[in-house]
Amino acid sequence: MRAPHFGGIWEAAVKVAKGHLYRSLQNTKLSFEELATALCEIEAVMNSRPITPLTNDPNDFEALTPGHLLIGTSMRAIPEPSDANTNPDILPYWRRINNVKSHFWQRWQKEYLQELQQRSKWASKSPNIAVGSMVVVHEDNLPPMRWSLGRIQKTFPGEDGNVRVAEIRTAKGTIKRPIHKLALLPC
Repeated sequence: MRAPHFGGIWEAAVKVAKGHLYRSLQNTKLSFEELATALCEIEAVMNSRPITPLTNDPNDFEALTPGHLLIGTSMRAIPEPSDANTNPDILPYWRRINNVKSHFWQRWQKEYLQELQQRSKWASKSPNIAVGSMVVVHEDNLPPMRWSLGRIQKTFPGEDGNVRVAEIRTAKGTIKRPIHKLALLPC
């Protein structure tokens, strides 16, 4: 069956990618090679998103990504070239592609994290974040394909019993964040 309405989740991802790509490339003129490179970079960005924790181990900060299903490991970013070793004629093209990728990353990361955060009306009670759960921490200015993952170590409930702040253990150390800056990965 090849009808788009049978696709479900992957067709939704294609729609989101097309929308962000359109907004990222709106006034940009790219050659075929530049567009192909930009599309490969954007594909890697989309396939780097965390889906679910790989293990229940509280010391494991690795998450299953679409890249694991495609190539057997998580996607890695292409190292950025240093300006000193690069042909000056190529730099404007590389910077243009890099700007497209960064613009796409900023838009898409915010939307993906908002999808993970369950928003419900205040009239219905939703469960609190549990200790040991894996979360994606919303951090500004992260480079493309870098996700800040951590495990909830401690929760701080408000007077009403709802968790407002959590202490998260990440690979870089322990941080405190309000729960609206956290997106719980589904198990």
